[in-house]
This record gives sequence, structure tokens and C-alpha cells, in this order.
Amino acid sequence: MLTVYNTLSRKKEPFKPLTPGKVKMYVCGNTVYDDCHLGHARSMVSFDVIVRFLKHIGFDVTYVRNITDIDDKIINRANERGVSIEAITTQFINAMHDDAEQLGLLEPSAEPRATDYIAKIIALIETLIANNIAYVATSGDVCFEVARFKDYGKLSHKDIEGLMAGARIEIAEDKKSPLDFVLWKRAKENEPSWPSPWGEGRPGWHIECSAMALHELGETFDIHGGGLDLQFPHHENEIAQSEAVTHKPFANYWLHVGMLQINHEKMSKSLGNFLTVRDVLAKHHHEVVRYFLLSSHYRSPLNYTEAQLGIAHKSLMRLYAALDVECEAGDEGIDDAWVKQFNDVMSDDFNTPEALSVLFKLAHAINKTPTLALKLTLMHLGGVLGLLKMNPKDFLQASRDNVDAVYVEEMIQRRKQARLDKNWALADELRDTLLAEGIDLLDGPEGTTWRIK
Repeated sequence: MLTVYNTLSRKKEPFKPLTPGKVKMYVCGNTVYDDCHLGHARSMVSFDVIVRFLKHIGFDVTYVRNITDIDDKIINRANERGVSIEAITTQFINAMHDDAEQLGLLEPSAEPRATDYIAKIIALIETLIANNIAYVATSGDVCFEVARFKDYGKLSHKDIEGLMAGARIEIAEDKKSPLDFVLWKRAKENEPSWPSPWGEGRPGWHIECSAMALHELGETFDIHGGGLDLQFPHHENEIAQSEAVTHKPFANYWLHVGMLQINHEKMSKSLGNFLTVRDVLAKHHHEVVRYFLLSSHYRSPLNYTEAQLGIAHKSLMRLYAALDVECEAGDEGIDDAWVKQFNDVMSDDFNTPEALSVLFKLAHAINKTPTLALKLTLMHLGGVLGLLKMNPKDFLQASRDNVDAVYVEEMIQRRKQARLDKNWALADELRDTLLAEGIDLLDGPEGTTWRIK
């Protein structure tokens, strides 16, 4: 049975979709004002694997991942460059799609853009005002009155009174409460705007996702996902405004991806450790990056270092090496026992580190007893994680091409001299150094050769 950790209940729960055999899932996508960074990649790959596994075990999945294409950051970036909002969003949507293709992501079932939902957003806000849970502030903004939604804080498990005590009143002079959030922003000079019953303006960020999710998936759907940083206030506000309209649960399961650090520090442009997906893919094979992102459970923090990418590369090479082992033609079926092992660990809240462990056990079995069925099973299960898509020889050759062959040959010559000098300790040390770097030395009658381990 599939179990998932539900942020709403703070525990693992058996997964029971609203409609047997079907899953409806909404994931908060990117705000398109800059290139995707590695944190975006982690969330995108995590939910890609969740979709792949759900399909693998027989579910019909409707996967919606939105695009926020109107936002303060987008407006500021357009003003900085002296170009239109459309020019900025088109550039970075195209860049995001390129990154997604490089990372091997499945295309979502739908990819709604906020600006296409203005009419639906306005209709939602009108209903909230009619339900006496939203109001027009003195500034002309339309705000959601948090105090009127009794379940506010149920996702983030935050206490409203505690939030009120810590709120900065001075930043919310025109609101009834500093916790109230904006649904519709009154237009400012030189900003994009749309006509509404409250004058020219544009939507707030939170209401955009409610409008898109409700339209694409219905009043209640199965899974809502996103990064851990979105849990509060974004997802909390989504629940409040959506359920204040429908009076039904918004989503039954809430999944949040843990944060990514760079060398144990928060990724930040000010710290000079900001890595875009493009930066990383320029240095590392896309499957290596994907393997690294799956090497930690999706809910856990993940720390990026170049050393960790090196470990990921060597690990992936071991799997490809097993696929490259010669075997006789035979049964072309998939080994159900290995599939069950894989499914069992992935059914425990999509545990990709344990799933990778199953792949390594399977690779060991192939190396011990090479059969076509085992190799096909490894390829099949790797594919569920979006891995092992390449020809093994091509991947291994590309890995070899990236090795500094001059350095390896120099080490071999140093080891040869150490052996001539009967300095066995140094010879062993040099061999072990190369072995730790994934280089295996082969001594033969014609001398020493090397291969990627």
C-alpha cells in the first residue's frame, strides 16, 4: 500500500485517491523572472519521480504545474531591462522548458499561466467579498480577512494569536489585521493591470494558484505539492481562500520538498553560491544531476557540493557498467521479485534513496549472474526514476572522456617506478588514490592499463 507523508496531519497516511485509479495533483511552479536555480530543479525532479511512480503502479495521473507570469519580481526585472513583461516571461519560460527537457522531466498534463485566469480570479474574489470574508481596504486593494477563517494555520500548524503578536502593524495600516493578505492589488503607475469591479489592478500571488487549481482539477483534488518554503504563507493562504469559497477540503494530501543548500549554506546571490540549472548542467551530465537530486529523500534537506556530484557520477557509472556486462540471450521478461522490492520501498513515501539501493543490489546480481531479464529489469526500474536512459557504452565512454588521461598515465608511471624501487607502500598508495577516484588499474603482460571502475 502506498503511504505518503501529509504535511496537513504531520504523519504518514495510506494514499486513497478521490477516484479509484486516478490521481489529480497540483504543484506550484516557477515565477518566471530569472533562470531556474538548483532548488527549483530539486522540486521539479522530485515531483517528476512521484508522477512516474504513480503511473508505474497503475494510476492515471493528471499533473498540473502552473507558471506565475505576473508578479512584483517580474515587473521589476522588466523595468530594469527596459523591456515588456511579455519579453521577460517568454524568455524565462523558454529557458525553464529547456532546463526541464535537459533534466528529463515529463511534460505536465497542463501548465496554466496566471494571466490567462484573470476572469476566474476576479470571480473568486467577488465570491469571497459576498461571503463577507474579503474586503476592499482604504488603499483600494482587496484583502482576505484571516480572522474570519477559523481553520487558518492548519497546514503550517501556526497559531493565529502568536502570529498576530509577532506581526509588524506598521506595514499593514490599511488592513483590518496585519495577517490579512492581498487578493487584488490596485494598479500603480506604469504597471500592467486589468479592469475589475474594484478598479484597474492585478491579482495577488496566492489567489492565482487557487484559481488555476480549482479550474484545472475541481473543488477538491488529491495532492498539492511544492517547496517547503511555500508552506507558509502561500499554501496556507491558498487553503483559506479556496475553502472559504467552496466550503470543501482544497487538497487531501500536501507534499513539501526539503530545502537545498550549497556547501552547507543557504543558496543566495549575495553569498556568491547561486547555482542555476544551466550552470550545473554545463559541468555535469544531466543524469548525474538527476541522480544527485534523488540521492536524498524528497522531504530531507539536500547539500550540494562538487564532491557529492562526483559521488553521484561514480554511482551512476556502476549501474551503467552492470548494463554493459555481456550476457547470453534469454528471457526478455521483467523479474517481478525485483520489481516488488523496488515498489515496496518507493511505496513508503516515495523513498528514492532506498529505491537506488535496490538498483545497486540488482546491479550486483547482474555482475554475479548476467541475464537478459535482470538487465531489462534494471533498465525498467531505472526508468521509473528517470535514469539509465542512455546506451551504457556511450555513457561510460563519455565518463572516460571526462577523465584527465594525462594525470592517470602520470600516476601509472609513478607507480611503475615505485614498484621498480620495491617501494610497495607507495605503489599501493598510488593505486588506492586512483581507485578512490573511480579509476581501476589492470596489470598485464604488456604493462598497466586503466578503466573507469
